Amino acid sequence: MTSLSDSPVTFHISVNVSDIDRSVVFFSKVFNTPPAKHQRDYAKFELQNPPMTFSLEPINPTDRGTLNHLGFKFQSAEELVAVQRRLEIAGIRSEREEGVECCYSRQTKFWLHDPDGTLWEMYILEGDIEHRGAGQSADSVMGTDVPPQLASNSMACDVPGPERASRWQHRLGSPLEIPVDYAEASLDNVALQGTFNGPDTEGQLEPFLKSAATALKPGGTLYIHCLTADRHLDEVPELPGPASVVKSVPCLNSLIDAIEIAGLSSVRLTTYRPRACFTAGDAELRETKIEAIKPVNNHAEMVPVVFRGPFPEIKLDSEDVLRRGRRTELPRGVVDELKTTPMGDLIVVLEAATSPISWTA
Repeated sequence: MTSLSDSPVTFHISVNVSDIDRSVVFFSKVFNTPPAKHQRDYAKFELQNPPMTFSLEPINPTDRGTLNHLGFKFQSAEELVAVQRRLEIAGIRSEREEGVECCYSRQTKFWLHDPDGTLWEMYILEGDIEHRGAGQSADSVMGTDVPPQLASNSMACDVPGPERASRWQHRLGSPLEIPVDYAEASLDNVALQGTFNGPDTEGQLEPFLKSAATALKPGGTLYIHCLTADRHLDEVPELPGPASVVKSVPCLNSLIDAIEIAGLSSVRLTTYRPRACFTAGDAELRETKIEAIKPVNNHAEMVPVVFRGPFPEIKLDSEDVLRRGRRTELPRGVVDELKTTPMGDLIVVLEAATSPISWTA
């Protein structure tokens, strides 16, 4: 049998756990040694006999299964290159990452999938760092690394609002439908985590967003976190490492159009990275976070406002136009939505005088 390398190689296994601290206590007893690293979002054991790196990821096994990935840690870059070259000659495709910051260390690695889709990581360590590092993983790009204590049918991402608020989250890979448990106008918040990066989701943008808007209460908020492209992609992108789970990337323009068609307003990009996470052909793929609000159907009360500037005028989703320094009356619901956005500080809501004004000579 031919060995993997002439130098010692450490087997690596990464598992998903629902509670990092509880698992660290358990495996410290099993291995009879403390972890080499123990953070709130990552832990690993470096075992000598057998030689193994055993890491723990805070991902609920109920959602993703127990196994995160497998692999081997090599001693040198030369060995890593030699193994990757041998595999490529043998017809096994892999994706390489140079000097990536991941798991509180800097690593160079390549990824591959076995015939059953299990992810394998071949890597070398180049040094420790003080932060986890984003790496090039789908979890870090699309925000699916939700703390396990929050993972449930209710909202599992960090969104503002009272704890009693009714929330629902959809994650990449889950069925693209709102549970029948949620009636029309029953949710304060809906979060879509990587939703439109799943396979065959492009044609479902509009109908799914309309159903999400229907489930939201008036004034409720839609949160979207996913990869978007700066242009239409004709083919399925082939992304490296864990990001290979991405099978579709919507064009940002199409996604915003679909949000507006669904009847949501006050649409804003809360995150849009200046630097692309990935490229696919000529397209640049960026991490994108979007918030939108379901309009409040309260048009009876009109409220006088003045737009401070600095722009000559702004046009709202409601088709109202605010001109700098001009008094304009808007429906109460529109004003309430506007005040929740960054533009809110540029709007002065005028109050009626409470007493007559007298002049003295």
